[in-house]
Parts: sequence; C-alpha cells; structure tokens
Amino acid sequence: MNGDDGNRTTGETGPDEDAFADALLEEELRQAAAVLDPVPAELLQTALDAFALHDLDARLAELTFDSLVDALPVRGVMDPPRMLTFRAGEVTVDVEVTADGLIGQVLPPQAVRIEVLGGPQTASPLTADTLGRFTGETPPAGPFALRLRTGAEVIVTEWLRA
Repeated sequence: MNGDDGNRTTGETGPDEDAFADALLEEELRQAAAVLDPVPAELLQTALDAFALHDLDARLAELTFDSLVDALPVRGVMDPPRMLTFRAGEVTVDVEVTADGLIGQVLPPQAVRIEVLGGPQTASPLTADTLGRFTGETPPAGPFALRLRTGAEVIVTEWLRA
C-alpha cells in the first residue's frame, strides 16, 4: 500500500500509539528505578521540608489565645471545644476545634481560602464567606496549621497538636 489514499503503510504508527508506547516505557523505567535505586528516606524528608518553605514569604499568625492554656476549666464539662485565636497584623483568626471539625471566623470579615495543613498529607481546603466564617467537617488529627490566602497575602498559623 502507498500513502496516497490516506491509509498508512505497514509498520507506521500514529501519534496516539506513539504516546501510549512512550507512557508505558516511562512507567516501566519508573518501576525499575524504584526497585533498583530507591529514593533514600532522608532525601525524601529533605524534599518535603523544602516544599514546606514554598510559603516562606507568608506572614506568621501568632497564637494569642489557647483555651487549653489560657482558660479556666468549666466544672462538669467533659470534652469542651478548644478555642484558638491567631493574629497577624490586623488579621485575626478565631477557631473552635471540636470532635466534629472546625468552626471559625476571620476578622476583619473577608472572603478567604483556607487550607488545613496536617504534615505531608494533602491540605484540606475550606472557604470563608464574605463575613469571614468557615467550617470544616473533619477534625484535625495530630499537628496542624492553617494557611489563609487572601487576595493580597498568605498567612500561616503556628503549628499546634490537635
């Protein structure tokens, strides 16, 4: 056959077949490298630590109130919610941590995108409404911090243990 009628001659492959073959070869090479030359645990931890610095220019929100430290215990209440207040300049973040999740408010009120950070896991996204209120249905487990993205800046809270 010749290529005059739009048919391929024997032995030719199309762009889709070439891309598929390349993807298969790449996956085989990745698997071989993972078995024969795995990434050392120390290097992986260094990479994770370096990624944590990608918000290096973010402002740090200081913890100004923690009900575990600053509040008086209430008699008869077995599992009170943990109340936290963070401040970065003019921005204040009030957060209530319960067994059911997070409830909070950003002041002054503004729409903010919030990420609940929990170590190397993927951040859980939350959104504050125009009054600055936000809720999260999953309580943080272990160490956590909040990353707030306003239109103009990034603010990260101190890390705390849930």
